[in-house]
Amino acid sequence: MKAFLLSLLVALLSVPGMAQNSDGKAPQTTVLKIDVKDTESLSPWVFGHNLEHTRAAVNRGISAQMLQNRKFAGMSSRNEGVADHWFGIGGDNAFFAINDHVSYTRHDGLFDMHRSHELQTQNVQNLCAGATVGIGQQGVSLVSGREYEFRTVTRVSVPTTLTVSLTDRDGTVVYASHELSLSPDTDWQEVSFVMASGSDDAHGCVRYTFTEASDVLFGALSMQPTDNFHGMRPDVVANLKEIGPAVLRWPGGNFAGEYRWMDGLLSCDMRGPLQAAMEMETQPYSNGYDYHEISTDDFIALCREVGAEPFLTINAVWNTPEESAAWVEYCNGGSDSEYGRLRIERGFEEPYNVRLWSLGNEMGYGHMEGPKGAGAYAEMVGRHADAMLKVSPDLVIWSSGPYPNDDWAVNSAAVLADRAAYVSLHSYSVAEHPYSGGGYHYTTPEAVQRTYELMIQGCEGNLNIARAMRRSLDATGKQMHISFDEWNQWFSWYRPSCVSEAMFCARMLHMFMLESNPLDMPVVCYFQPVGEGAIAITPTDSRLTANGQVFAMMKDHKGGDLCRVEGDGDYSSVATVKDGVLTLTLVNTEYSAEHIFRFGARGSVISARLLSSDDVRPNTYFTESPLDVTLKRGTAELVLPPHSVAEIQIRLQR
Repeated sequence: MKAFLLSLLVALLSVPGMAQNSDGKAPQTTVLKIDVKDTESLSPWVFGHNLEHTRAAVNRGISAQMLQNRKFAGMSSRNEGVADHWFGIGGDNAFFAINDHVSYTRHDGLFDMHRSHELQTQNVQNLCAGATVGIGQQGVSLVSGREYEFRTVTRVSVPTTLTVSLTDRDGTVVYASHELSLSPDTDWQEVSFVMASGSDDAHGCVRYTFTEASDVLFGALSMQPTDNFHGMRPDVVANLKEIGPAVLRWPGGNFAGEYRWMDGLLSCDMRGPLQAAMEMETQPYSNGYDYHEISTDDFIALCREVGAEPFLTINAVWNTPEESAAWVEYCNGGSDSEYGRLRIERGFEEPYNVRLWSLGNEMGYGHMEGPKGAGAYAEMVGRHADAMLKVSPDLVIWSSGPYPNDDWAVNSAAVLADRAAYVSLHSYSVAEHPYSGGGYHYTTPEAVQRTYELMIQGCEGNLNIARAMRRSLDATGKQMHISFDEWNQWFSWYRPSCVSEAMFCARMLHMFMLESNPLDMPVVCYFQPVGEGAIAITPTDSRLTANGQVFAMMKDHKGGDLCRVEGDGDYSSVATVKDGVLTLTLVNTEYSAEHIFRFGARGSVISARLLSSDDVRPNTYFTESPLDVTLKRGTAELVLPPHSVAEIQIRLQR
């Protein structure tokens, strides 16, 4: 009896006369025994996420910036002389050219890193005094009454009145306008002002025009809502907070190979665009350039806002060890250090205390610059680690590589283990034709079911990869921890999310929680929530996808102790206890069958909620509803519909 009281114990098996599924068979029943006294700690870092600058995570994602190619990187795709995403105004009365000799934007440090067409200006010349010439950008989504902050950085040859206007697509209707008086007596003239749109227009336009016979250089232009959070959209930040990332990894991922941290010391408008080494790999949505909208200071502010621990990845190839150490010092140093003083002078007195650092990303793969061999990589990043640890001896450092890989385990991970005890592992689940995006089909009921089942099966594949990684690291005789810091379905960032992917995420999270300790895998980071899986974003609003709904529910396990659960062999249940409350999440991955769960419930039910959907195809979401839990003589019973996720919280009896 005492053991019974110490456990949440199932009392009943299947009941005669139970309801049947559509195939005539009785629903499967899982009987759980949950021992709230037999617990172990659960690493909060299992609930990690990535915020990379790749693709739409920052560009057209969390960034509040509304103008594309606002610093005029790259070259015109036609002989019109106008930068991509912009159009010329004035016809034959105007001359347009991209100027790659005079630039307002620049890089700060890291001058050995060479990329093309990063630092440029847009030149506009009025050939006929009195004519209206300039540049404009369409597809700017305007909201009536909303205030937007504009910044212009220009150089003019004669006194010039620059008119900034918000219009309809064709420019025939003007919603708002503002005039700037520009002088040729200054080098670069930086002007800020606020203007509100007089109308809603999802296909609006912003125009910068003048009528003087002037030669104008546009160095940088900016437009963003005034309610931005450190240059980020508050609605997206709120959704990210709802997901509850315990760790946020940034700036890469692959983008770490392009990133220049010292550029973040410049003003946002002055930071030079960053060209991708592989355009389609990291920044296909922005013509192969990132505009460095978020600095270290902004990222730390975001982490504090959403409650995440910052996890930074250095540019191990293009940084020197001294520059990597300077980044650590900027984050963690006091007033007695050069870069600590610089942070304080910039208005951030308290150290950021960034503990988690990675020595590059996916090193050894063909898509990343730098050494491809394990020994050469270890030699290169070892110097970075030594310099960084000299600044902050308590850093927690990651090494990278093409894992699982025995050669890299011996000649890189083991060599670095005394300085970098964590080793990154990345895996993306694939269907039948990963590189073509095939394997996911939805045109027939049979295809929908097969696609769903292929996604769900990805959990086993990732578990096998993690186990192989564990064996490979253990064989070296060194104690090292696995950091599974990128996981998702392959190419999920190129297609809409759906309930099928959300069910995959739910099962993966259960697997990670249950296998974190056996595999010594305390860090797990999803790639990636913003705009590419968990948060759906439009120009004017955002919402959690079905994936995001799962993450928001599962975060309730964070900070709890993992309970021993018997009766489940398929990662369908996880139980944690925290502050006298049992949190139990259940997953029914069956495509068309209900699933019955029974478990002992010695306490009072605080909440019971269900995420369910009748459809699993693209652009589907869960409906959240109260979950019906039947309590009889200390035993709880509930029925989960197909492809659904549930959470029950119980206040335990003392």
